[in-house]
Amino acid sequence: MVANEPHLCFRSFVEALKADNDLIEINEPVDPNLEVAAITRLVCETDDAAPLFNNVIGAKDGLFRILGAPASLRKSSKNRYGRLARHLALPPTASMKDILDKMLSASEMTPIPPQIVPDGPCKENFLEESQIDLTALPAPLIHQADGGKYIQTYGMHIVQSPDGSWTNWSIARAMVSDEKHLTGLVIEPQHIWQIHQMWKKEGRDVPWALAFGVPPAAIMASSMPIPDGVTEASYVGAMTGSALELVKCDTNDLYVPATSEIVFEGTLSISETGPEGPFGEMHGYVFPGDTHLWPKYKVNRITYRNNPILPMSSCGRLTDETHTMIGALAAAEIRKICQQSGLPITDSFSPFESQVTWVALKVDTSRLRDLRTTPKEFAKKVGDVVFNHKAGYTIHRLVLVGDDIDVYNGKDVMWAFSTRCRPNLDETFFEDVRGFPLIPYMGHGNGSPTMGGKVVSDALMPSEYTTGQDWVAADFEHSYPDELKQKILSKWTQMGFRGE
Repeated sequence: MVANEPHLCFRSFVEALKADNDLIEINEPVDPNLEVAAITRLVCETDDAAPLFNNVIGAKDGLFRILGAPASLRKSSKNRYGRLARHLALPPTASMKDILDKMLSASEMTPIPPQIVPDGPCKENFLEESQIDLTALPAPLIHQADGGKYIQTYGMHIVQSPDGSWTNWSIARAMVSDEKHLTGLVIEPQHIWQIHQMWKKEGRDVPWALAFGVPPAAIMASSMPIPDGVTEASYVGAMTGSALELVKCDTNDLYVPATSEIVFEGTLSISETGPEGPFGEMHGYVFPGDTHLWPKYKVNRITYRNNPILPMSSCGRLTDETHTMIGALAAAEIRKICQQSGLPITDSFSPFESQVTWVALKVDTSRLRDLRTTPKEFAKKVGDVVFNHKAGYTIHRLVLVGDDIDVYNGKDVMWAFSTRCRPNLDETFFEDVRGFPLIPYMGHGNGSPTMGGKVVSDALMPSEYTTGQDWVAADFEHSYPDELKQKILSKWTQMGFRGE
């Protein structure tokens, strides 16, 4: 029997958003040429409810409806991360720490392999190769300066090493190239690139599938920089406590989630490329004319559920899935590798305000003092651990903060960084590590687009290395007696102020 819990079935996840009053169904005709994405972009910038477009102009034979902002933020501070929490079977009130702890939990558990089922909802309908015309699908044009229609912004690529020992699930953008092909990023050192290189050595194209509307827990895992060689299906099984149900593709030996909304089957070419881009990426910029050659994906078959839903991320300025997932999940993995290296790091998060190019690391200053290290020695050690690991690939600034800073609060991190980190003197630079070319100051700035540009900013005060905190914060929490604070809070809305 196919599982239908919201974290294991995208269709049930959409129903859960509806039950949470976090879904707006739009039944009037909406144009996939910019209009769908424009509505979604405004939703992302205002933290409004997720839009479900039930009447996309150009949809044919049920292909397809579109859900925008599937993992963006909610307005209410009480369930701000509710959409992400629903990905993981957590209550909508879960904190970001709860969500990242859940994602990391599987790394300490025995993997639970997937369960192979003979059939699933994703097989309800199909298009044979002769019937496929990707240019006829209502693929969204997301930004007016984009180089094409990006049907793939929130689907999951599925590839496997030639020996079958490693199956990788990942998110990487892809645009419609022609009737049968997509082109998209296959960028070093990402896992899809690693497996692409393996097949290149074999001299054969990569068997490939692209699944849209997969189990929400699976899309979370595919966004996380888990270690090389780890198969996401078993990781998700451990994290959720149940085996994911997979069904075999019709045209190759890959397996896809049985409840997927839409599945493309085909190959990723090791030799054929096509122009791709520009695209408005996670850092909030489109550079017109920024087109490069990337490998082509050939689509040989499409299977899909009845009345399927294509999830779409309208990437850009804060806050959308590229920030809530890519930055947050990189930070979670960075926390783990720091702790495995014996560093006194208790929490890690990528502040949204940094367009997720930073990660703030909370330091246990008591343990730090036991190390009897210097600020420079400590910053160098942290940078060496993080910036030489795949988890630190997309991150260019690490901000070290003390016990009094909540790394999940961007205001806290910015306060510490701007008042405790002296420019240059408290910064340690790294120019011999791999950089992330999608950041504008890398790919379109000065210096190498692929190397360097990274820094550890030490926002620990000197006393935190020696005797401990020697200041009191001038804020509501620390500058007034508890009795007075409780009195004021109890009368806050009565006095006419807005509550949360």
